[in-house]
Amino acid sequence: MSLLQDTIYPLDSLAGATQTVALAEERISLIGLLFKAGWIMIPLGLLLFATLVIFIERYLTIKKASKYDPSLMSHVKQSVLSGRLEAALSVCRASNSALGRMLEKGLVRIGRPIKDIEGAIENVGKLEVARLEKNLNLLSIISTVAPMLGFVGTIFGVIIIFRDVEAAGGIDIASVSGGLYVKMIASAAGLTIGILAFAGYHVLNTMLERLILRIETDAIEFVDLLDEPGS
Repeated sequence: MSLLQDTIYPLDSLAGATQTVALAEERISLIGLLFKAGWIMIPLGLLLFATLVIFIERYLTIKKASKYDPSLMSHVKQSVLSGRLEAALSVCRASNSALGRMLEKGLVRIGRPIKDIEGAIENVGKLEVARLEKNLNLLSIISTVAPMLGFVGTIFGVIIIFRDVEAAGGIDIASVSGGLYVKMIASAAGLTIGILAFAGYHVLNTMLERLILRIETDAIEFVDLLDEPGS
C-alpha cells in the first residue's frame, strides 16, 4: 500500500506541475499576442488605464457624496421653525455634504425674497453637480474612440500584410490568415475597452441622477418651508 501511494503522489505532483506550466505558458502567449498587435496597443493600454482610474475615482467620490443623513433636514427644519438660524447653519456646515452647502446658502439669505433664496440654492447645486460630473465626459469619449482606434490598428495591420504579399509576389494563405488573426486583436481590445468605458459612464450617471433627485427633493422641501406663512 505504501509503495502504491509513493507511486501515485509523484504522479499527482507531476500532473499539477504540468498544469501550472501550461497555464503560465498560456498567460505568456496571451501577453505576447497582445504585443504582436502592434503599436496601437500602447494608446489602447493608456485608454484602458484612464478608464479604470476615472471610474474608480468618480465611483468613490459619488458614493461618498451619496451618503444620506436623514437627520440633517429634520434638524434644519426644527431650527428654522424655532428661529434658531445659527444652529441650523452649524448643522449644515458640520454635515460637509452637497445638500448641507446648498441649505447653508439658503439660510444666510433668509429675509430676502424667496426667489433670491431659491436662485442661490440652485446655483450652489449646479456647482456641486459640476464637481461630481468631473471627468465623466472622458469616459464617454473613450467609449467612442477606443473601438475606432482598435479598428484603425487592424486596418494598418491588413495594409502591411498585403504589402508583404505584394513584395513576395504570391499569396500564402497561412501567413495571411495568421497575420489577420493577430491584427484583429487590436479591434477586439478596442471594443472591449469601449464597452467598459460605456458601461462605467452609465453606471456613474445613474448613481449621479439618483443623488441629484434626492438633493433636489430636499432643497424644494426647504424652500417650501421658508415660503410657508409664519416662517
